[in-house]
Amino acid sequence: MHLAEILLALFLGLVLIVSLLSNLLVLVCFIYSADLRKQVPGVFLVNLSFCNLLLTILNMPSTLLGILRGQQAFGDCVCRALGFLETFLTSNAMLSMAALSIDKWIAVVFPLSYASKMRYKDAVLMMGYSWAHSLTFPLVSLFLSWVEYSSVYASCTLHTKEETEKKRFTAFTIIFHASSFMLSLFILCFTYLKVLKVARFHCRRIDIITMQTLVLLVDIHPSVRQRCLSEQKRRRQRATKKISVFIGSFVVCFAPYIITRLVELLPSMKINYYWGIASKCLTYSKAASDPFVYSLLRQQYKKVLLHLLNRILKRDLYPSSGYNSSLDTENDYCLHRTN
Repeated sequence: MHLAEILLALFLGLVLIVSLLSNLLVLVCFIYSADLRKQVPGVFLVNLSFCNLLLTILNMPSTLLGILRGQQAFGDCVCRALGFLETFLTSNAMLSMAALSIDKWIAVVFPLSYASKMRYKDAVLMMGYSWAHSLTFPLVSLFLSWVEYSSVYASCTLHTKEETEKKRFTAFTIIFHASSFMLSLFILCFTYLKVLKVARFHCRRIDIITMQTLVLLVDIHPSVRQRCLSEQKRRRQRATKKISVFIGSFVVCFAPYIITRLVELLPSMKINYYWGIASKCLTYSKAASDPFVYSLLRQQYKKVLLHLLNRILKRDLYPSSGYNSSLDTENDYCLHRTN
């Protein structure tokens, strides 16, 4: 193996471990916390983590074996099943991110009517469409035998070697990526830029009130005034950073692979082996980053994880006495109320 292949294998192995642990944590938090289960965005987050977890368990190891062995790791039937699942799960994950952005847009732009516009059953219907949409293209590709092992990406994916099928496969690939990646990217940009516009408007209003207050407080200490001005700046930057992470992570992780797949369709165009695998690994890295971007760094998930860790430590400290006393129950109840 060359050094580049070893580095790519190590990177994919790290992504696999991080993705497995982080997505499991999101699902554990959702199962453990009744408050998280009641929230509408939880439907989208669970679907996203479920897709990422299946992608991690089923597809990442096969691609890792493809890199290490330099050839197809499984038989044709298993390969077609893995290619079908990867196409379905990746498309479903993209649409889940788009659904999360729509939920955020409604919550920020239409806060008073959010409860009526985004109900639990509406979220379930959106996820139903996401599944139906994501299943359509893999089923068609499987029926037309357009799922094969591609040595360029060291994985089972949308691919065909038949020259007579090139035109139909090209049209199919363009439509597929336009209805998954481009559609999701358009929704992300539209909704989050609207959210950013509203956030900046509210920041300006708060800044005006703050400046008026500082003018009235003539005896205020200069250090306090400086802290207020610094907080204004951080508040303006916070919303921009969050939106940049949501859209930027989507583009950085998916765009190189999608562009490579489209360039590959051009006549006499050959994709570099190492670049093909690197772009594939980038798409997998989105599964590892999603739990942190959307869930685990939020205060509510941190509290649930701390509560779980607290209970685990108590059980480890008192393994034989069955430390589920009335005092422990009371403490758990108080902590749940504070969350």
